[in-house]
Amino acid sequence: MSTTTKTRPDYAAARKAMIDSQLRTSGVNEPFVLERMGTLPREDFVPENAKGTAYMDRAIRLGEGGFLPAPLFHGAMLAEASPKAEDTVLVIDGGSGYLPALVEPLVGSVKAISPADALKAKKGNYSLVLVDGAIEHVPASLAKQVAEGGRIVTGLVERGVTRLATGRKSGKALALLPLAEMGVPRLGAFDKPESWSF
Repeated sequence: MSTTTKTRPDYAAARKAMIDSQLRTSGVNEPFVLERMGTLPREDFVPENAKGTAYMDRAIRLGEGGFLPAPLFHGAMLAEASPKAEDTVLVIDGGSGYLPALVEPLVGSVKAISPADALKAKKGNYSLVLVDGAIEHVPASLAKQVAEGGRIVTGLVERGVTRLATGRKSGKALALLPLAEMGVPRLGAFDKPESWSF
């Protein structure tokens, strides 16, 4: 009589493969990034039916329009942000909760809010703002969250192409500098309002 046993996926091996074949090969080698991403279980942040694909090099769609971006985006974002123990961090969460959990042990404090809440937020004073997705622009409500001299790291959509981008607040100015091109899920809440042209 034969019995079939369901083998449990080896998530530790999948995490190691993610580090070696996605992050390191793309130039993400910062020890603190590899340590955090090598220990935090991505499979805990996706629905049951997506656990087996939690470490693939693409975004995973979640319920209610949310998503978990590909590992490379989070690795490159953390490397670029270089979070410090004294940082107060605001995470605009794409719906998974993974990015706040990833950065929390590295910084002084973390607050996570949804894109909708970010659009109506009053002035904040965060030294680091992380946006877990790609935006078309930084609306005033989001720019007001960044403290003077503070920084923002986000995905940026320009003419249909998504890139990692970073910026620093100086006075009232907060411009984004596009960096590496990579696939980043779009946060529709931050689309530019459509303008009429004649």
